[in-house]
Amino acid sequence: MNVTKTLISGAIMMWLPVLSADAADIDYTAGIFVVNEDWYGHQNSTVNYLLPDDPDGNWWHYRVIQTENPGKELGCTNQYGAIWDGRFYLIAKQDKDPGASITGGRITVADASTMQIVKQLQLIDPSGSQCDGRAFVGVSTTKGYVSSSNGVWILDLTALEITGQVDGTGNSSGSLYLGQVGTMVLAEGKVFAVHQQNGLLVIDPESDSVIKVIDMDIVDDAVENATGKRPTKPSGIGSTIVRSKDGSLWINLATNVSGGGSALPYLLHVDPATLDTEVVSLSGDGIYPPSNSWYAWTPDPFCASSETNTLYWCGGTSSWFSGKMIFRYDIDAGICTKIADFNTLDGNWQVYGCSLGIHPDTDELYASLYHSFGDNTYIVRRFNNEGEVIRDYEMIANYWFPSLFVFPQAGGISGIDALTPAQGGYVAVSGDKIMLHGFAGCDAAVYTLSGQCVCRIPVTDDIQQIPAALISGIYVVRVGNTVSKVVI
Repeated sequence: MNVTKTLISGAIMMWLPVLSADAADIDYTAGIFVVNEDWYGHQNSTVNYLLPDDPDGNWWHYRVIQTENPGKELGCTNQYGAIWDGRFYLIAKQDKDPGASITGGRITVADASTMQIVKQLQLIDPSGSQCDGRAFVGVSTTKGYVSSSNGVWILDLTALEITGQVDGTGNSSGSLYLGQVGTMVLAEGKVFAVHQQNGLLVIDPESDSVIKVIDMDIVDDAVENATGKRPTKPSGIGSTIVRSKDGSLWINLATNVSGGGSALPYLLHVDPATLDTEVVSLSGDGIYPPSNSWYAWTPDPFCASSETNTLYWCGGTSSWFSGKMIFRYDIDAGICTKIADFNTLDGNWQVYGCSLGIHPDTDELYASLYHSFGDNTYIVRRFNNEGEVIRDYEMIANYWFPSLFVFPQAGGISGIDALTPAQGGYVAVSGDKIMLHGFAGCDAAVYTLSGQCVCRIPVTDDIQQIPAALISGIYVVRVGNTVSKVVI
């Protein structure tokens, strides 16, 4: 968030040494990455690595990209990271911070098990036109999408080169902070991307084109039905889309498309198979919707559990940073509750920006906490899924300005090499379908290599087909207590 950093430029800070074990001793498949914007105007972005259960208390390994790649760094204001098919894709707004001496990349690709940089791209738009990075989603073993201030771009994952723009995703405003595309999700053979002005884009990854736009007229209709008055300005979409355990998609909402940050007390629910939509009201005393942050783009503090059918977010009275309260929404019951309120807790802490995540295996929440923009004291707090504090992880002093938590595990699987063949039954591929043989009575789940559950079903027959429409790629199939890798 470039605007914020200029407010504290008068502070003085030394670049601190890395306080961690030797790089060779770090297991990058066992812990949690924290992607940091870091201190705009002074240094490039960073990635810290947390081992929350280290038996010796060596929790933190700082600036692991610089540690593993001497002389190389990320770009400026890196807000997003995702692990896909064994690689870590890090997306920055620009390729170099004004105060840094090293040019990094808007796109940095690293080996997820070693943090060794494979390649960096300084430009997203190969023409050199203004185009700042936003997010990444893996589409197949050979293709990924990178969202930006100007559309969604196709990244060849073999050559690691941008090959073009997805038709229908561009920005006609000419502004960095209008007409942006935020986060994206792969579901039911389609990619869903949030577009600040247009709404939810449904993309066909075979043709690399938008096949449908779900605009926010449906939200205006819901507001009018609830209040008797239609909004004077068109409602907007939040900058983050998440997928819940049941496979459905959820988007937070804004009062308009200007990026001012004011949130609507609703969520948009989308069925990725049928594209049916529902506007869900968030009501109740002291209940606030997820905050949104198009204004200087970050993802929103909005996440979904892989273990229970629940959503989590930060929200509050502020229209910008709303890090004082954490909410939980039980999708099946339709009930929203406040599970943490920092206004009532000791320490004067609050969640920084979008830095709230839920572990896909333990169902525990992690949040980066700070006091104020001018204070370089940060901790990471670990909660259970009811909001009860498990422990804090203190950090060395630095203006980290943390962004996302990135969890290496994929649905309980620590890396692709840890996969074990199914015992008793077996998993087979027939065309573009996954077939389960001999698993009646078990539960089955299919994950992408980034850890996203794309389908979860009970197995009732001796031979059963996974019903999800899957595009080509590598998937992890868990049936009962056994795990297999398949290639579609």
